[in-house]
Amino acid sequence: MATMEHVRWGFIGCGEVTEKKSGPAFNLIEGSEVVAVMSRRADRAQSYAERHGVKRWYTDPQALLNDPEVNAVYIATPPSTHATYAIMAMKSGKAVYVEKPMASNYEDCCRINRIAEKTGVPCFVAYYRRYLPYFIKVKDLVNSGAVGKVVNVQIRFAVPPRDLDYNKTNLPWRVQADIAGGGYFYDLAPHQIDLLQEMFGPILEAEGMKANRGGLYPTEDSVSACFKFGNGLPGSGSWCFVAHESAKEDRIDIVGDKGSLSFSVFTYQPIVLQNENGRQEFAVENPPYVQLPLIKLVVEHLQDKAICTCDCVSATPVNWVVDRILGKL
Repeated sequence: MATMEHVRWGFIGCGEVTEKKSGPAFNLIEGSEVVAVMSRRADRAQSYAERHGVKRWYTDPQALLNDPEVNAVYIATPPSTHATYAIMAMKSGKAVYVEKPMASNYEDCCRINRIAEKTGVPCFVAYYRRYLPYFIKVKDLVNSGAVGKVVNVQIRFAVPPRDLDYNKTNLPWRVQADIAGGGYFYDLAPHQIDLLQEMFGPILEAEGMKANRGGLYPTEDSVSACFKFGNGLPGSGSWCFVAHESAKEDRIDIVGDKGSLSFSVFTYQPIVLQNENGRQEFAVENPPYVQLPLIKLVVEHLQDKAICTCDCVSATPVNWVVDRILGKL
Protein backbone atom coordinates (compact mmCIF):
# COMPACT_ATOMS: atom_id res chain seq x y z
CA MET A 1 0.00 0.00 0.00
CA ALA A 2 1.28 3.48 -0.87
CA THR A 3 2.69 5.67 1.87
CA MET A 4 0.20 8.13 3.35
CA GLU A 5 1.53 11.56 4.18
CA HIS A 6 -1.75 12.51 5.83
CA VAL A 7 -4.01 9.86 7.36
CA ARG A 8 -7.66 10.89 7.14
CA TRP A 9 -9.87 8.69 9.27
CA GLY A 10 -13.47 7.67 8.90
CA PHE A 11 -15.11 6.06 11.93
CA ILE A 12 -17.61 3.23 11.47
CA GLY A 13 -19.31 3.34 14.85
CA CYS A 14 -19.13 6.19 17.32
CA GLY A 15 -20.13 4.69 20.65
CA GLU A 16 -18.62 4.83 24.13
CA VAL A 17 -15.16 3.54 23.23
CA THR A 18 -14.65 6.39 20.73
CA GLU A 19 -15.63 8.96 23.35
CA LYS A 20 -13.36 7.83 26.18
CA LYS A 21 -10.52 5.62 24.95
CA SER A 22 -9.70 6.29 21.33
CA GLY A 23 -11.55 8.97 19.38
CA PRO A 24 -9.79 12.14 20.56
CA ALA A 25 -6.37 10.49 20.14
CA PHE A 26 -6.65 10.40 16.33
CA ASN A 27 -6.49 14.21 16.14
CA LEU A 28 -3.57 14.48 18.57
CA ILE A 29 -1.10 12.85 16.17
CA GLU A 30 0.77 14.78 13.53
CA GLY A 31 -0.56 13.98 10.08
CA SER A 32 -3.74 12.36 11.42
CA GLU A 33 -7.28 13.73 11.27
CA VAL A 34 -10.83 12.42 11.70
CA VAL A 35 -12.85 13.62 8.69
CA ALA A 36 -16.01 11.48 8.80
CA VAL A 37 -18.06 9.32 11.17
CA MET A 38 -20.83 6.82 10.61
CA SER A 39 -23.59 5.38 12.78
CA ARG A 40 -26.81 3.74 11.67
CA ARG A 41 -28.52 6.18 14.04
CA ALA A 42 -28.48 9.59 12.38
CA ASP A 43 -28.87 11.45 15.67
CA ARG A 44 -25.81 9.72 17.14
CA ALA A 45 -23.64 10.30 14.06
CA GLN A 46 -24.65 13.97 13.80
CA SER A 47 -24.16 14.58 17.51
CA TYR A 48 -20.70 13.00 17.49
CA ALA A 49 -19.64 14.98 14.43
CA GLU A 50 -20.84 18.27 15.90
CA ARG A 51 -19.31 17.70 19.34
CA HIS A 52 -15.92 16.64 17.97
CA GLY A 53 -15.64 18.98 15.00
CA VAL A 54 -15.83 16.23 12.36
CA LYS A 55 -16.66 17.48 8.85
CA ARG A 56 -19.14 14.85 7.66
CA TRP A 57 -21.36 12.13 9.07
CA TYR A 58 -23.10 9.17 7.47
CA THR A 59 -25.66 6.48 8.29
CA ASP A 60 -24.43 4.04 5.61
CA PRO A 61 -20.99 2.40 5.94
CA GLN A 62 -20.57 2.14 2.17
CA ALA A 63 -21.17 5.88 1.83
CA LEU A 64 -18.34 6.52 4.28
CA LEU A 65 -16.08 4.11 2.38
CA ASN A 66 -16.94 5.92 -0.86
CA ASP A 67 -15.81 9.24 0.63
CA PRO A 68 -12.68 10.10 -1.39
CA GLU A 69 -11.14 12.04 1.49
CA VAL A 70 -11.21 9.00 3.81
CA ASN A 71 -8.11 6.83 3.37
CA ALA A 72 -8.21 4.89 6.66
CA VAL A 73 -11.09 3.42 8.65
CA TYR A 74 -11.54 2.85 12.38
CA ILE A 75 -14.12 0.14 13.06
CA ALA A 76 -15.68 0.62 16.49
CA THR A 77 -18.79 -1.52 16.21
CA PRO A 78 -19.69 -4.74 18.09
CA PRO A 79 -17.55 -7.76 17.06
CA SER A 80 -20.16 -9.47 14.86
CA THR A 81 -19.73 -6.77 12.20
CA HIS A 82 -15.94 -6.39 12.41
CA ALA A 83 -15.15 -8.86 9.63
CA THR A 84 -17.76 -7.45 7.26
CA TYR A 85 -16.66 -3.85 7.68
CA ALA A 86 -12.94 -4.66 7.70
CA ILE A 87 -13.25 -6.61 4.45
CA MET A 88 -15.36 -3.88 2.86
CA ALA A 89 -12.76 -1.28 3.83
CA MET A 90 -9.77 -3.28 2.60
CA LYS A 91 -11.49 -4.03 -0.71
CA SER A 92 -12.03 -0.26 -0.99
CA GLY A 93 -8.30 0.29 -0.51
CA LYS A 94 -8.72 1.85 2.95
CA ALA A 95 -6.34 0.90 5.76
CA VAL A 96 -8.14 -0.57 8.78
CA TYR A 97 -7.88 -0.19 12.55
CA VAL A 98 -10.46 -2.47 14.19
CA GLU A 99 -11.55 -2.77 17.80
CA LYS A 100 -10.87 -5.90 19.83
CA PRO A 101 -11.68 -8.69 19.80
CA MET A 102 -10.77 -8.76 16.13
CA ALA A 103 -13.99 -10.63 15.32
CA SER A 104 -16.68 -12.69 17.05
CA ASN A 105 -15.02 -15.97 16.06
CA TYR A 106 -11.71 -17.39 14.86
CA GLU A 107 -12.95 -18.15 11.33
CA ASP A 108 -13.87 -14.50 10.72
CA CYS A 109 -10.34 -13.54 11.81
CA CYS A 110 -8.98 -15.89 9.15
CA ARG A 111 -11.25 -14.28 6.56
CA ILE A 112 -9.87 -10.85 7.44
CA ASN A 113 -6.32 -12.17 7.14
CA ARG A 114 -6.98 -13.64 3.70
CA ILE A 115 -8.34 -10.34 2.38
CA ALA A 116 -5.49 -8.35 3.94
CA GLU A 117 -2.99 -10.62 2.21
CA LYS A 118 -4.87 -10.55 -1.11
CA THR A 119 -5.34 -6.76 -1.22
CA GLY A 120 -2.09 -5.74 0.45
CA VAL A 121 -4.09 -3.31 2.61
CA PRO A 122 -3.00 -3.32 6.28
CA CYS A 123 -5.39 -4.17 9.09
CA PHE A 124 -4.45 -3.30 12.68
CA VAL A 125 -6.25 -4.43 15.86
CA ALA A 126 -6.79 -2.36 19.01
CA TYR A 127 -4.82 -4.42 21.51
CA TYR A 128 -3.56 -1.12 22.88
CA ARG A 129 -2.42 -2.48 26.23
CA ARG A 130 0.70 -3.83 24.51
CA TYR A 131 1.93 -0.24 24.23
CA LEU A 132 0.86 1.28 27.55
CA PRO A 133 3.67 2.25 29.96
CA TYR A 134 2.14 0.08 32.71
CA PHE A 135 2.43 -3.15 30.72
CA ILE A 136 5.75 -2.21 29.16
CA LYS A 137 7.05 -2.05 32.75
CA VAL A 138 5.65 -5.53 33.46
CA LYS A 139 7.34 -6.91 30.35
CA ASP A 140 10.64 -5.18 31.20
CA LEU A 141 10.63 -6.71 34.70
CA VAL A 142 10.04 -10.18 33.26
CA ASN A 143 12.69 -9.77 30.56
CA SER A 144 15.23 -8.43 33.06
CA GLY A 145 15.08 -11.67 35.01
CA ALA A 146 13.51 -10.10 38.10
CA VAL A 147 11.57 -13.33 38.78
CA GLY A 148 14.08 -15.67 37.19
CA LYS A 149 12.81 -18.35 34.81
CA VAL A 150 9.04 -18.09 34.47
CA VAL A 151 7.46 -21.40 35.40
CA ASN A 152 3.72 -20.61 35.58
CA VAL A 153 1.18 -17.87 34.85
CA GLN A 154 -2.25 -17.46 36.42
CA ILE A 155 -5.17 -15.18 35.53
CA ARG A 156 -7.81 -14.43 38.16
CA PHE A 157 -10.74 -12.16 37.41
CA ALA A 158 -14.05 -11.71 39.24
CA VAL A 159 -16.62 -8.92 39.24
CA PRO A 160 -20.25 -8.52 40.33
CA PRO A 161 -23.03 -8.26 37.73
CA ARG A 162 -23.61 -4.86 36.19
CA ASP A 163 -26.95 -3.13 36.69
CA LEU A 164 -27.87 -3.67 33.02
CA ASP A 165 -27.38 -7.42 33.41
CA TYR A 166 -30.64 -7.61 35.38
CA ASN A 167 -32.71 -6.14 32.55
CA LYS A 168 -33.77 -9.30 30.72
CA THR A 169 -35.79 -7.35 28.14
CA ASN A 170 -32.85 -5.17 27.10
CA LEU A 171 -29.60 -6.99 27.81
CA PRO A 172 -26.22 -5.40 26.93
CA TRP A 173 -24.87 -6.49 23.55
CA ARG A 174 -21.76 -7.81 25.30
CA VAL A 175 -23.76 -10.75 26.70
CA GLN A 176 -25.49 -11.56 23.41
CA ALA A 177 -23.42 -14.28 21.72
CA ASP A 178 -24.65 -13.52 18.20
CA ILE A 179 -23.30 -9.98 18.53
CA ALA A 180 -20.31 -10.34 20.87
CA GLY A 181 -19.16 -13.92 20.22
CA GLY A 182 -19.92 -14.90 23.81
CA GLY A 183 -20.46 -13.14 27.10
CA TYR A 184 -18.21 -10.79 29.05
CA PHE A 185 -15.43 -13.38 28.81
CA TYR A 186 -15.26 -12.79 25.05
CA ASP A 187 -15.06 -9.05 25.64
CA LEU A 188 -12.46 -8.90 28.43
CA ALA A 189 -10.32 -12.05 28.35
CA PRO A 190 -8.80 -11.17 24.93
CA HIS A 191 -6.88 -8.29 26.52
CA GLN A 192 -5.38 -10.61 29.13
CA ILE A 193 -4.55 -13.36 26.65
CA ASP A 194 -3.04 -10.95 24.14
CA LEU A 195 -0.73 -9.49 26.79
CA LEU A 196 0.48 -12.93 27.84
CA GLN A 197 1.09 -14.00 24.25
CA GLU A 198 2.97 -10.75 23.67
CA MET A 199 5.25 -11.64 26.58
CA PHE A 200 5.60 -15.41 26.22
CA GLY A 201 4.74 -16.23 22.62
CA PRO A 202 1.75 -18.04 21.13
CA ILE A 203 -0.49 -20.36 23.10
CA LEU A 204 -0.61 -23.68 21.24
CA GLU A 205 -2.88 -25.66 23.58
CA ALA A 206 -6.02 -24.43 25.33
CA GLU A 207 -9.15 -25.92 26.81
CA GLY A 208 -11.73 -24.82 29.30
CA MET A 209 -15.03 -25.24 31.04
CA LYS A 210 -17.84 -22.71 31.00
CA ALA A 211 -21.03 -22.34 33.01
CA ASN A 212 -23.93 -20.00 33.56
CA ARG A 213 -24.28 -19.74 37.34
CA GLY A 214 -26.20 -16.51 37.71
CA GLY A 215 -28.96 -17.07 35.18
CA LEU A 216 -29.07 -13.40 34.25
CA TYR A 217 -28.45 -13.94 30.53
CA PRO A 218 -27.99 -16.93 28.21
CA THR A 219 -24.21 -16.72 27.71
CA GLU A 220 -21.51 -18.04 30.04
CA ASP A 221 -20.81 -16.05 33.21
CA SER A 222 -18.11 -18.28 34.74
CA VAL A 223 -15.13 -19.78 32.92
CA SER A 224 -12.11 -21.85 33.97
CA ALA A 225 -9.26 -22.65 31.58
CA CYS A 226 -5.82 -24.11 31.22
CA PHE A 227 -3.37 -23.44 28.41
CA LYS A 228 0.22 -23.96 27.33
CA PHE A 229 2.54 -21.69 25.37
CA GLY A 230 4.76 -22.89 22.56
CA ASN A 231 7.80 -22.73 24.85
CA GLY A 232 6.17 -25.21 27.24
CA LEU A 233 5.07 -22.66 29.84
CA PRO A 234 1.74 -23.69 31.43
CA GLY A 235 -0.96 -21.28 32.52
CA SER A 236 -4.45 -21.19 33.94
CA GLY A 237 -7.29 -18.74 34.32
CA SER A 238 -10.59 -18.25 36.08
CA TRP A 239 -13.23 -15.64 35.24
CA CYS A 240 -16.50 -14.92 37.03
CA PHE A 241 -18.91 -12.14 36.10
CA VAL A 242 -21.55 -12.81 38.78
CA ALA A 243 -19.33 -12.71 41.87
CA HIS A 244 -20.09 -11.01 45.17
CA GLU A 245 -18.50 -7.60 45.68
CA SER A 246 -16.16 -9.11 48.28
CA ALA A 247 -14.71 -11.46 45.66
CA LYS A 248 -13.73 -8.75 43.16
CA GLU A 249 -10.35 -9.46 41.63
CA ASP A 250 -8.31 -8.35 38.62
CA ARG A 251 -4.94 -10.03 38.76
CA ILE A 252 -2.33 -11.89 36.77
CA ASP A 253 0.46 -13.68 38.62
CA ILE A 254 3.71 -14.50 36.87
CA VAL A 255 5.54 -17.13 38.92
CA GLY A 256 9.27 -17.58 38.49
CA ASP A 257 11.95 -19.72 40.09
CA LYS A 258 13.42 -16.61 41.75
CA GLY A 259 10.33 -14.55 42.53
CA SER A 260 6.84 -13.54 41.44
CA LEU A 261 5.16 -10.61 39.73
CA SER A 262 1.53 -9.54 40.14
CA PHE A 263 -0.37 -6.93 38.15
CA SER A 264 -3.88 -5.97 37.08
CA VAL A 265 -5.15 -5.59 33.54
CA PHE A 266 -8.13 -3.27 33.91
CA THR A 267 -7.64 -1.37 37.17
CA TYR A 268 -3.89 -0.65 36.89
CA GLN A 269 -3.12 -1.38 40.52
CA PRO A 270 0.57 -1.00 41.46
CA ILE A 271 2.72 -3.77 40.00
CA VAL A 272 4.06 -5.98 42.81
CA LEU A 273 7.44 -7.70 42.51
CA GLN A 274 8.57 -10.14 45.20
CA ASN A 275 11.99 -11.77 45.10
CA GLU A 276 15.16 -12.12 47.18
CA ASN A 277 15.28 -8.34 47.49
CA GLY A 278 11.91 -8.27 49.22
CA ARG A 279 8.68 -6.68 48.05
CA GLN A 280 8.64 -3.75 45.61
CA GLU A 281 5.70 -1.85 44.17
CA PHE A 282 5.68 0.12 40.91
CA ALA A 283 2.93 2.66 40.21
CA VAL A 284 2.92 3.48 36.50
CA GLU A 285 0.62 6.07 34.93
CA ASN A 286 -0.93 5.69 31.50
CA PRO A 287 -1.92 8.49 29.07
CA PRO A 288 -5.43 10.00 29.39
CA TYR A 289 -6.50 8.39 26.10
CA VAL A 290 -5.24 4.84 26.52
CA GLN A 291 -5.23 4.00 22.82
CA LEU A 292 -2.99 6.94 21.94
CA PRO A 293 0.38 5.07 21.87
CA LEU A 294 -0.97 2.36 19.55
CA ILE A 295 -2.86 4.77 17.29
CA LYS A 296 0.28 6.88 16.98
CA LEU A 297 2.25 3.81 15.91
CA VAL A 298 -0.46 2.83 13.40
CA VAL A 299 -0.38 6.32 11.87
CA GLU A 300 3.41 6.29 11.69
CA HIS A 301 3.31 2.86 10.06
CA LEU A 302 0.96 4.19 7.38
CA GLN A 303 3.30 7.17 6.94
CA ASP A 304 6.22 4.74 6.55
CA LYS A 305 7.92 6.14 9.65
CA ALA A 306 7.63 3.05 11.89
CA ILE A 307 6.46 -0.54 11.95
CA CYS A 308 3.38 -1.58 13.92
CA THR A 309 3.15 -5.32 14.53
CA CYS A 310 -0.25 -5.18 16.24
CA ASP A 311 -1.91 -6.37 13.06
CA CYS A 312 -4.60 -8.87 12.14
CA VAL A 313 -2.11 -11.74 11.90
CA SER A 314 -0.76 -11.18 15.42
CA ALA A 315 -4.28 -10.72 16.84
CA THR A 316 -5.83 -13.87 15.38
CA PRO A 317 -4.31 -16.32 17.93
CA VAL A 318 -6.29 -14.57 20.67
CA ASN A 319 -9.57 -15.59 19.06
CA TRP A 320 -8.26 -19.12 18.56
CA VAL A 321 -7.49 -19.41 22.28
CA VAL A 322 -10.82 -17.91 23.37
CA ASP A 323 -12.79 -20.12 20.99
CA ARG A 324 -10.89 -23.19 22.21
CA ILE A 325 -11.64 -22.33 25.85
CA LEU A 326 -15.35 -21.90 25.08
CA GLY A 327 -15.47 -25.15 23.08
CA LYS A 328 -16.20 -23.38 19.79
CA LEU A 329 -13.25 -25.10 18.07
